[in-house]
Amino acid sequence: MMRTMLSLDPATVTQRRYPELFQTGETAFGRPIVDGQHPHDLFMELSLQYAVKLTEKTSFNLYLAPVGDPALGPVAFPHRISATEIPQAALAHHLQDSTHIANDVLTIGVTRGMWRLEASGFHGAEPNENRWNIDQGALNSWSTRLAVAPTSNWSGQVSVGRVKRPEALENLDVVRSTASITYYKPLSAGSWAASLVWGRNHKTVQHQDTNSYLAESVFQFHKQNYLTGRVELLDKDELFEDQPEIKEHLEKTAGSVFRVSAYTIGYTRDIKFFPGVQTGIGGNVSWFKIPSALQPFYGDHPVAFCVFMRFRLKQDAPVSHGH
Repeated sequence: MMRTMLSLDPATVTQRRYPELFQTGETAFGRPIVDGQHPHDLFMELSLQYAVKLTEKTSFNLYLAPVGDPALGPVAFPHRISATEIPQAALAHHLQDSTHIANDVLTIGVTRGMWRLEASGFHGAEPNENRWNIDQGALNSWSTRLAVAPTSNWSGQVSVGRVKRPEALENLDVVRSTASITYYKPLSAGSWAASLVWGRNHKTVQHQDTNSYLAESVFQFHKQNYLTGRVELLDKDELFEDQPEIKEHLEKTAGSVFRVSAYTIGYTRDIKFFPGVQTGIGGNVSWFKIPSALQPFYGDHPVAFCVFMRFRLKQDAPVSHGH
């Protein structure tokens, strides 16, 4: 199988980022992105996949991709079925699933029954600021993942990997560990999907761990209505990377890692607009709980909101939620 996936983020996201409170990761114009989410590359995947049946229950899988998704982390937020009506990135993106666009990926895997074991080699650096090209480099990072799908409703995975210098401005490696469970249930007039995700980054130079926990869900009812929710609890250590003076002051007085809680609730309504296309108008609101040390910079009760219109080709089968 050959597969290509493209994104128009480079054309639609201005200033090489879009605003998102407490989001960090990658760079824009040579500076760390803080309170913003980077766009994805035009080429999100260019892959060749091959599978051969070894026995009645066992198969061997080979995955080669100049741009692709190594065996590390859960299904990434843009494709996760429980996040289909939450367009903005999860705050824990760079602790859970940021390697979903990696370069020079080689993965081998064995599937037996409900189990799948994979191992990957890939180039660890995050994509650079030129979102229109394909970045290449040595296979300097590795990962392994054990996935399980005991029924058509349930899937899960645990994974670990060492990523070589993922951030352009940091000369350090990251050891990432993740675990996730996803549930999907079709209903007579809709569906319900939910995910639980844990991710941890261990920075090898500082010997520092940052953890993240995520729960999210989408409930479709009366066919045209979607109720969404996401809860995150995570450690943030890059909130002042673009302001060295403030960062140095906080490290002396309050430390360098801050525990942030985020709560998001939203609603989407399908409308008839184009034939063969599911058009939806939606929005969500997020509120945050932050340590007192951050309140002089973000306020006592920071709140954010998002409104959007989405277009999706109509389909008879549900979106895939497993690997």
